[in-house]
Amino acid sequence: MKYFKVVVLFLLFIGCKDQNSEPSEHEHTNNLIHETSPYLLQHAHNPVDWNAWNEKTLAKAKAEKKLILVSIGYSACHWCHVMEHECFEDSLVAQVMNKNFINIKVDREERPDVDQAYMSAVQLMNNGSGGWPLNAITLPDGRPVWGAGTFIPKKQWISVLNQISKLYIEDPDKLFKQADNVERGVKSMGIISLNTDEPVFDNGYIDKSVKNWSEKFDHDFGGLSPEPKFMMPNNYHFLLRYAYQTNNKKLMNHVNKTLKKMAYGGVFDQLGGGFSRYSVDSKWHVPHFEKMLYDNGQLASLYADAYLITKNDLYKNIVEETLNYIKNEMTTEEGAFYSSLDADSMTSEGELEEGAFYIWKKDSLKHILKSDFDLFSDYYNINDYGLWEHDNYVLIRKDDDKDIIEKYSLSQETLIEKKNNWKEILLKERKKRAKPRLDDKTLTSWNGLMLKGYVDAYRVLQNQTYLDTALKNANFIINNMLRKDGGLNHTFKNRESKINGYLEDYATTIDAFIALYENTLDEKWLTIARDLVEYVFNHFYDKNSNMFFYTSNEDSSLVVRNIEYYDKVIPSGNSIMAKNLFKLAHFFDNEEFRTTAITMLNNVKPEMQDYPSSYSNWFDLMLNYAQPYYEVVIVGKEAKSKITDLNKTYVPNKLIAGSLSDNSLPLLVNRYNPQETLIYVCVNKACKLPVSEVEKAISLIK
Repeated sequence: MKYFKVVVLFLLFIGCKDQNSEPSEHEHTNNLIHETSPYLLQHAHNPVDWNAWNEKTLAKAKAEKKLILVSIGYSACHWCHVMEHECFEDSLVAQVMNKNFINIKVDREERPDVDQAYMSAVQLMNNGSGGWPLNAITLPDGRPVWGAGTFIPKKQWISVLNQISKLYIEDPDKLFKQADNVERGVKSMGIISLNTDEPVFDNGYIDKSVKNWSEKFDHDFGGLSPEPKFMMPNNYHFLLRYAYQTNNKKLMNHVNKTLKKMAYGGVFDQLGGGFSRYSVDSKWHVPHFEKMLYDNGQLASLYADAYLITKNDLYKNIVEETLNYIKNEMTTEEGAFYSSLDADSMTSEGELEEGAFYIWKKDSLKHILKSDFDLFSDYYNINDYGLWEHDNYVLIRKDDDKDIIEKYSLSQETLIEKKNNWKEILLKERKKRAKPRLDDKTLTSWNGLMLKGYVDAYRVLQNQTYLDTALKNANFIINNMLRKDGGLNHTFKNRESKINGYLEDYATTIDAFIALYENTLDEKWLTIARDLVEYVFNHFYDKNSNMFFYTSNEDSSLVVRNIEYYDKVIPSGNSIMAKNLFKLAHFFDNEEFRTTAITMLNNVKPEMQDYPSSYSNWFDLMLNYAQPYYEVVIVGKEAKSKITDLNKTYVPNKLIAGSLSDNSLPLLVNRYNPQETLIYVCVNKACKLPVSEVEKAISLIK
C-alpha cells in the first residue's frame, strides 16, 4: 500500500464547556424525528438542523454548494453523548453548524458502509487513529477534507468549523486538493489483489504465525498487551482450536487464563450477566460499560466450546448467565435481539454518568449485605484491587471458589447459596436505579452472531430452550428480513424492515443457518443458506479478486466500494463467507464454492503471518486445509440422538450431514439403511466403513 502525507487541519484540545452558553432548545425538532434509529432519535431535538444520510440530503448539499458535516456514532457510545451535551445541544454551536453546513447524523450500526468510508479517511488523515464520535467535513460531493475520531470540546469544535468554512470561501482550491489526496488514499486502502501463487496451506505457516502472535500475550492477565483490552472472541476461538488440535499445552493455558480472567473481571457483569465491550485496564476490571449484542453472541459460542474441552463449570456458568441476560434484557417477544445497552445512565442526582447502573459504594454494600459483607468483599474485592475512582467499586473476582472455600471453611454448596443470595439482593437494589438506555433496533448481522451463539450453546449444553430460541430468531429473520427478491435487509424497528443488507448480514446469517442444519437436520436451513450465497455471488462478487465487496451492486456509491477482509471484534464478512463456502462446497459438491474459498484464503495469505490477530478467522479456515477435515454423515431413524452424543466431544474439524430417511443431498446419496442408523466418517468424500456406535466414529476421527 502506498502511503503519503496529506495536509490536515486539526487543532489542539484547548477548551472545555463554556459555562455561559445558552441552554439547549429542547422544543426544537429537526429531520431526525422521522427516523427509527434510537441514536438518531436521541439527536432529534438538538438545535442543530440534523438530517439523515439519504439521497435527498446529499442532493441538497450539491444544489446549495454547501459543505457537509458528517457526524457518526452509536447509541451506546459514551463520548458520543458527551459531545452531544457539550456541542450539539448548544445553540451557539448550532448557529455555526446550521449557517455553514448541511449537517448529517449517522448511526454507524445502521449504516456501517458510511462509517467505514469516513473512518478510512479519518485514519488516513490522523496517522491511523480513529474512533467515535467520528466527525468529518466534506465537500458538497461527499469527499472528506477534514476529520477526527474523538470527542472534541466546544471551543475547539467552533474553531475548526469557522476555519474550514472560511477556507472554503477564501481559498477553496486547497480543500479540493485535500479531497483529491484523501480520495486517492482511501481508494488505495480498499484494494486486495488476486494472488496467482499456488495455494499452499500448511501447519508450518500456521505454527510460525502463532509464535509471532504469542510475543504480544499478556502472561499475567491473559489477552494481549497493552490495554485497552478487547475480548476479540474469534482470536480465542481459533487459538483454542489450534492449541487443542496441536496439543500445545502452553497455548491452551494462555487461552484458559484469558477466558478465566475475562469471566472474573468487571468486564463481565458479575450480578446480571453479559459482557461489556472492553476493559480500559490490563486486568479486565473497568469497562466502558456498554453491552453489545455482537460481543455476547460470539462469547457464548467461545465459552461453550471451552467448556466442551475443559468441563470447567465456570465456563458453563458464563454461557448460562450470558444467555439469561440476553433473554431478560435484549430479546423481543417476536424472537429478535436488540442491539445494545448504553454505558451511561442517570444517577440519583440526575446526572448522566458512565457505569452508574453497575458501580457500588462500600458503605452501601455494608448496609445492604450486613453480616455477609466481609465474605462478599473478599470474594468480589471491595478493596484496593476492586476500587475504580471516586470511591466507586466495580465487582471483580481474583480468587477461585476453592480458595474462598478453604479460607472461610465453607462447603461448596454454602458458597453457591451465598452467591445466589447476594445476586438476588443486589439485583433487587440495582433495579431501583435508572437503567441504561436500550438500543432497540434489530440488526440482521448481529442477530446472526447471537443466533449462532444459541445454537452452539445448545450443541454443547443440550438445553432445549436454547434451540427453541435459536429457531424462533431464525424464523424472525426469514419472515421479516428476507425479501421476496432473495436479499436481506439490514435493520428492523417499529415493524419496519429497511436498508439493503451488507455482506456481514449475509455471512453471519448463512453461518448460523448452516449450524442450525447440523444440529436439527432440517434441510430448509441448508437450502436457504445456499440460496443466500447465490444472491451474494450475484450482487457482491468482485471478479477481479474473487472476493466480495462490503456493499451490494444495487447500493449508491460512496467514496469507495471497499472489500473488507481484516478480522476485527467481528470477523470480516469475507472470512466468514470463505468458511461458509468451504462447508457448503462439501454439502452440495459445488466446485465454484470450493475454488472461491481457496482463492479467497490465498489472497490474504501474504499478510496473515505478520498480523495474525487480524486474520484469526482466516487461520481457522486454513486449519481446515492444513489438517484433516471430516465429513460426518449420519443416516437413519436414530440420527438425531447420535448427533447429540457425537456433540459431547469437541471436534472442530468436522461438518455434520444427516437424515432420518433416504435423501438426495450429495453426501447422503445411497447411504440410507432402513434396518439401522449408520455413521460414515469421510475425508474429501472418501469414506471409511460405516459404524453404528458414536464412540467408534469418534475413534475414526481421532
